[in-house]
Amino acid sequence: PPGHRAPAVSTPSQPPATRGLERVSKGKFAVAAVTLDDYLPMRSTEVKNRTSTDGIKSLRLITAVKTPYLPDGRFDLEAYDSLINTQINGGAEGVIVGGTTGEGHLMSWDEHIMLIGHTVNCFGANIKVIGNTGSNSTREAVHATEQGFAVGMHAALHVNPYYGKTSTEGLISHFKEVLPMGPTIIYNVPSRTSQDIPPPVIEALSCYSNMAGVKECVGHERVKCYTDKGITIWSGNDDECHDSRWKYGATGVISVASNLVPGLMHSLMFEGENAALNEKLLPLMKWLFCEPNPIGLNTALAQLGVVRPVFRLPYTPLPLEKRVEFVRIVEAIGRENFVGQKEAQVLDDDDFVLISRY
Repeated sequence: PPGHRAPAVSTPSQPPATRGLERVSKGKFAVAAVTLDDYLPMRSTEVKNRTSTDGIKSLRLITAVKTPYLPDGRFDLEAYDSLINTQINGGAEGVIVGGTTGEGHLMSWDEHIMLIGHTVNCFGANIKVIGNTGSNSTREAVHATEQGFAVGMHAALHVNPYYGKTSTEGLISHFKEVLPMGPTIIYNVPSRTSQDIPPPVIEALSCYSNMAGVKECVGHERVKCYTDKGITIWSGNDDECHDSRWKYGATGVISVASNLVPGLMHSLMFEGENAALNEKLLPLMKWLFCEPNPIGLNTALAQLGVVRPVFRLPYTPLPLEKRVEFVRIVEAIGRENFVGQKEAQVLDDDDFVLISRY
């Protein structure tokens, strides 16, 4: 009736577990929509306790490891295991799984996370496993990094958003979303992303406890800019890593060449300045990058007989004259310094298998 007020109905306070949840009605059942403020990283205490940022910062030789394939394009895990064991025996202290060299960009995320988990499961006690879980989508980078740490990786590698480039503030915001999850190496490679990560971005992120350091591909002066400020740096360029390490303060290198000559790369990073060894290795390093990585490495490992000559497109092998040149480089450096047991051979075009569906 007019003037009548309905009695007040007391509403019980929400339990802590449901505070911040908005009940959204969709058909028969209500759905809980979690607000951004309630997002909790999917962390594992066990994984967190077995990895540390300082443990990553101390690594001098990290190999960006190749992913080998079976004839139908699936992973050749037996060849992969052999490659990892060779890296361990050659003195590498860490491996990047599914990076540019490992062709993470040609993998589904299921393949990607499986390979990280496989590497941790089989080799995590003997070598640090750094999973490339970066993406140009922050959402994907967050999701993949959660899964990578959940399967036990020791650290994550993160590139800045590529193609869909962003602002300086966007770069900082992107990395801030993944840094809380665990030890993180930021990868600056403008030749691939078309955008440099400028020093103010790295300096803004350096206060994070999980910021392990930077894989830097810009050059010696950038390396020195960071090492003067106490920021850990790995050279991302094999042909510059000796001088970056011994003249400009880099901790070490994240290397492609160490897939082929891990022992020599270990010597280059651990045994002091050695201009003669560096000069000896430069022809190999330059050969590896005569076409975009990992084309040269894929060709070389096939010619050494340690992986099947299978390429996932769009990668194709180096031309015949470059394959002949590689055999000469192996002879000059010494076959005993390279991975594998077979003699280096010049493969014919018909020996290679190019896979477009896998």
